[in-house]
Amino acid sequence: MKRLFTLLSVLVIASMALAACGQKPTEAPAPATEAPATEAPATEAPTEPAMVEKGTIKIATQSPLSGGQSSLGVDIKNGAQLALEQLAGPLTEMGFKVELAPYDDQANPDTGVANAKQIVADPAVLCLVGHLNSGVMIPSSEEYHNAGLAAVSPANTNPKVTDRGYLEVNRIVGRDDVQGVVGAEYANSLGVKSVFIIHDKTAYGQGVAEFFKKRAEELGITVAGFEGTEEKANFDPLVTSILASNPDMVYFGGIYDQAGVLFKQAREKGYQGTFMGPDGMDSSVLAEIAGEALVSGGGMVYSTVSGPASVYPGTAKFVEDFKAKFGADPQPFAAQAYDAMAICLKAIEDAAMAKGGEMPTREEVAKAIRALKDFPGITGTYTFNDIGDVTSAKYFVIKVVSADPAKWGENEVVQTLDIAPPSK
Repeated sequence: MKRLFTLLSVLVIASMALAACGQKPTEAPAPATEAPATEAPATEAPTEPAMVEKGTIKIATQSPLSGGQSSLGVDIKNGAQLALEQLAGPLTEMGFKVELAPYDDQANPDTGVANAKQIVADPAVLCLVGHLNSGVMIPSSEEYHNAGLAAVSPANTNPKVTDRGYLEVNRIVGRDDVQGVVGAEYANSLGVKSVFIIHDKTAYGQGVAEFFKKRAEELGITVAGFEGTEEKANFDPLVTSILASNPDMVYFGGIYDQAGVLFKQAREKGYQGTFMGPDGMDSSVLAEIAGEALVSGGGMVYSTVSGPASVYPGTAKFVEDFKAKFGADPQPFAAQAYDAMAICLKAIEDAAMAKGGEMPTREEVAKAIRALKDFPGITGTYTFNDIGDVTSAKYFVIKVVSADPAKWGENEVVQTLDIAPPSK
């Protein structure tokens, strides 16, 4: 019995050992059965590559990122960048990668055209936001037109920008053949009897100066002089002519970096009348250059197609977000660049949706921009006419209230107008 019991004990122990050994094959698959749970992110990870499988969409900007006009140009790029970061979600959800492609046109037509050739050569670029200067936009947009690339301008005001009737060329601001009239009529309301007009010989500056001159003469204002100059440093000959004619107003058609030097030198030589100009004056850098010349004597006013961001009901969050990201309040045209980018993004989205979520062509994007009706931007509601002008544009007259550049945003809006483009 004892031997039998011992034998049975050995068999039991052996069977337990075998059972213990047998558990390993049954336990070994356990990690494999759990693996899908731990690797679930890996099974979802392909969603990111899948989102770029449809390709990359680029939206370019062109504006002066260097040089004397860069304070406006950089913020055009920044406004567009902020819009892309905040509004590209629908396109990324459709499976596209969306990128900004910024270019520095240096406020120079030749540079702008050279950049435009590079931009249109990249098939990923489906839309463009730009330019600041009409004199750069006009020749550059010939390249966009030839390549079928849509452009939405946040700042260009010369009539020729849209009067060529190109499908690809649009702007969300007003025109100089209206802005010049607005300026002249406001000068007349101030009681101005004589004006000396100077321009910078560019398509923008000379164009708006000529429209101002024409309307001023129609209103009975004496034009004491009409001169073009590319001078940037020594305005003695012009100042001498101004002082000799002693006009009530000096009107400068051009950009702030040149005008500021002229205004300062004229004040230092004794001119006490009023300075005026178009929206090319609208930069805090003008106050840095001209200082007290803007508020002494008869002070300064300017017309613009772009009011301070604070005057638009929809820009409060934009200003907050812009300052948080870039560390400063937005310069003029930054909010318009945000809207121009928003229009590009929406048109690309609409064109892609019309193709079942596939990559649209440039022509399809250009047509989708013109098809937008009452697009809700932060600076207004936009519908384009058949040549790319908005059906109604805002114009402002603004008085400079401080020589302090930090207070440029506090300048006083003295007139706001909504005007349709001239019928052709």
